[in-house]
Amino acid sequence: MVAAVVPPVVGGLLGAVTSNVVAVVAKLIGKSYDLWSDFDNDIECIRSDLRMIAGAEEDQLSGEDHDLSIVMSISKAEMHDLALEIEDFLDRVQRYVVDGGPFHAVLGFASKPLLEIKVKELKEKLKNAYHRKSNHKVNGSLPSTSSTFPANTYATNIRPVGIDDFKKEIHAWVMKDVQGEPAQLSVVSIVGFSGSGKSTLANEVYESRNVVDRFPHRARVVASDHRGNTKGLLTELFEKLGQKDQICDSEDVQQLRAKISNYLMNTKRYLIVLDDIKNLTWWNCIKSAFPEKATGRIIVTTTNQTVARVCSRGNGYVHNMASLSAMHSKELMKAVLNGHSPGFERSSMSIVNKCDGHPHALVTLANYLLSEDAITNSVCEKLCKNLGFRMATEDALEELQKVLMNNYRRLPKEFLNLKACLLYLCVFPNGCHIRASRLMRRWLAEGYVQSDYPRSALVVANDNLKKLVDQSIIWPIDTSKDAIVKTCRAHGIFHEFLLHMSLSGKFITSFQNPEKRHYRHLFIQNTSNPVNHRYTNPAIGGKSDDDEERPRAHSLTICGSSAGEAVRYFAKCQLLRVLDLEECNDLEDEHLDGIHELWHLTYLSVGDTISRLPKGIEKLYFLATLDMRKTKKEIILPVEVLMLPYIAHLLGRFKLQNKQKSVPERSKLQTLSGFVTDQNDGFQMLMDHLKQLRKVKIWAIWRNSNGEVPYLERFMHNFVQAEQDTAAAVRSLSLDIGSSSGNILRSLAYGLLRSLKLHGNLSGLVHFVTELYSLKELCLSSTNDLTENDLSRLLDLNDLECLKLVGISLGRFVIASEDFPGLLHLCLVQCPSLPTIEQGALPHLLSLRLLDQCLEGLSGIEIKWHKVLQEIALDSEVKPETKKKWENAAKIHPKRPRILFLKRVDPNETGPMVKYVATEKPPPEMDFPIMRRKRNNSAVQPDSSMEIDSPIKQMKLSEASAATSEPPTAMDDGMSSSSSADPDNGDSILVSFP
Repeated sequence: MVAAVVPPVVGGLLGAVTSNVVAVVAKLIGKSYDLWSDFDNDIECIRSDLRMIAGAEEDQLSGEDHDLSIVMSISKAEMHDLALEIEDFLDRVQRYVVDGGPFHAVLGFASKPLLEIKVKELKEKLKNAYHRKSNHKVNGSLPSTSSTFPANTYATNIRPVGIDDFKKEIHAWVMKDVQGEPAQLSVVSIVGFSGSGKSTLANEVYESRNVVDRFPHRARVVASDHRGNTKGLLTELFEKLGQKDQICDSEDVQQLRAKISNYLMNTKRYLIVLDDIKNLTWWNCIKSAFPEKATGRIIVTTTNQTVARVCSRGNGYVHNMASLSAMHSKELMKAVLNGHSPGFERSSMSIVNKCDGHPHALVTLANYLLSEDAITNSVCEKLCKNLGFRMATEDALEELQKVLMNNYRRLPKEFLNLKACLLYLCVFPNGCHIRASRLMRRWLAEGYVQSDYPRSALVVANDNLKKLVDQSIIWPIDTSKDAIVKTCRAHGIFHEFLLHMSLSGKFITSFQNPEKRHYRHLFIQNTSNPVNHRYTNPAIGGKSDDDEERPRAHSLTICGSSAGEAVRYFAKCQLLRVLDLEECNDLEDEHLDGIHELWHLTYLSVGDTISRLPKGIEKLYFLATLDMRKTKKEIILPVEVLMLPYIAHLLGRFKLQNKQKSVPERSKLQTLSGFVTDQNDGFQMLMDHLKQLRKVKIWAIWRNSNGEVPYLERFMHNFVQAEQDTAAAVRSLSLDIGSSSGNILRSLAYGLLRSLKLHGNLSGLVHFVTELYSLKELCLSSTNDLTENDLSRLLDLNDLECLKLVGISLGRFVIASEDFPGLLHLCLVQCPSLPTIEQGALPHLLSLRLLDQCLEGLSGIEIKWHKVLQEIALDSEVKPETKKKWENAAKIHPKRPRILFLKRVDPNETGPMVKYVATEKPPPEMDFPIMRRKRNNSAVQPDSSMEIDSPIKQMKLSEASAATSEPPTAMDDGMSSSSSADPDNGDSILVSFP
């Protein structure tokens, strides 16, 4: 089974390597060197061949009827290794092209003949690979011996417990009669990661005695059994509705849909469960069979968030699955072990943490432990340490491995390099909250996301992230003000599986691996369960590094106190593109002073122990992202950094060095977040050349005697006026004006901005904001109270989609039905009093955040008036009775909005400076049902919850840490925004079979 894991990894990465080779070739096109005559033709050849191989592998990974032949696996691995070698060589060629000088010396060869030998060697390897491929008739794949596998029958004697709240909620929806309203179709979609228990919850409602009595016309079908065969699905549905005699073999799909629709129209009520709807195509092919004007109830289960939203659009809602609590996880495993568990209670925590509340994994590992004489700490820890390897090699874990593999295989192939982007998450510790912007910028730096005109590369990266979230592959922890994912993490058991795949494919490994020089990405993590390379890669023989051999690493990520052992390795990694030291807490300024030798470095982030820029940083030719937001000091920024040809994102608290130098006319800087004003008016001269600047953050610390910053006012005027001719507002401005005069805000008048964040003394100045007619997002954090006139002026912003108000008393603020007609997101942070929202106002509101630990009850907010509300966020420290009232209100809302509890970074902080981050786990009420063995006593035990200890609990959460490094402003917190045999249907393990 180990061999079965490697080809999908190689196939998933071939496209990414190919993209990088293509990008390098494009940069070198037209260059002619005698030393590698005709080699450019060979590169073009391998580029074309790699594209074909990568495409074929995507087809193979997306298919379900064939297995990869061993010969093809070997061939693809060989081509992958050769592509990496050529990519490394071309990276070194790039430096020659830019720096000039003796070709062989720049490439690291002692003499010209040695370089010629290397070129000939690569050409010969390429030629031999083609010959072997031809001689062995590599055709791709063989018929699969088994495209399905048996359902998990060992769960037949356990029944669901702990699902009472969810079952009652959906049961009430099914049974509800809407008095005085016409009959209408209603759909509830249950969505979540494979194996989370979606099918179980749907089946419990479907088999409920009251439902059986109330709905004589019922049917339950597993859509994935038909693999997109619409006629087969509709035929089974009609048969289960008791109409088998009405089916003719000659009927087409359209006729079947019409028959089913007519039949359901004539029934008083019906209930249908559509289990495992994979995509919108499947739903669109059958939805017309369900008449809109009949009292119908449909329950859909799916792993696809878009499918869930579309199915439940209108009269229905989406139920998102959550993971099990630690206590429920233990209870589930004990039910499977059925008393064969001496020592389990004391030893199981490592397994509970590793499974991360995933029911399928818990049941599988519990069954695996049945073979042990005693379940001791050492047994559990050994299993956890080598879990990825065991999933790939042990028959008892094969079903779990297939369920997880199918989540990887079914990623849409039209999203270029999406599999590589997913695997890349494993450079972060399991359980780590990953800031989405950090992840996407790293994808860009690695070349795993590239621009496909007319979209920018960052837009493509965001689309990739949204697709992974949409497929329920990664879990969004928190969203920003415009509902974009702000922080995320991989499901714990899936992270473990992906990490083993990455190790097996020589993609990602620990810095402690003796063979690390062969891997693309290295990490150092201080965790209690370090990676055991003897098991994750049996081929490793423990050989030490050969200093003469160059590391292949493109990235190094350090979390914890591990800088010392890695610093000496920096110089060897000449091809390093990403150096992420954000979570490294023992780094010193001097550790980075040799970093300018890393010529290919594209992304650099540092933690809060760094107080200055590394020496020679202006020599980092390819540097695109410099992230120093966690640094607590103001950083002096040399103008030379702004002059780097690829610099795009400067993140931190920078002051411009007092030197008058010009910036290139075509600077690529897009983000400057942020800049601290001083008396250096060279800022204006520089800003005039930053034509691609889209996002700016400024702290107006220095002001002249009149409270003004003249050069800042000129810059802001030019910034907001720059795109008037395009009528496309894409620019964002964040400004801390302190107690500056109104002249600063006057410069915004009639400009073009998409997003504006203001902090400071804003009283009497809000009217300048309302003159930004294109504004979509607005955040106001005032250090003095706004007047009634200020608040009323906000109502002029008819196109506003996101509004955040911090520390402002809103008792006199009334939002009527005609106000803010397009508002989607409303966030009120530490506001002493809340506004009055009249019935009919904010009809399109999707998200409501009321972040104040002193919130009392519903505070006059009627969420039932906001018919499409999807999310409510509260301070995690509000009183229990307040939590209960909001949860009860959400349960009777037609869309059942989810309740989020956000915690303050500093629990003692209050007022407008408070910052919020997402909690590690959902609240206890969100715990998902588990299964327990049937007992004679039918009583259900009370539901309770316990937080799962994070395997990286000693680490600072990246989002919280980043927040604490910000200057005193509140502008960025809180809202910154069945029994199927199909291996994809991982929920089958929790279904009770007859």
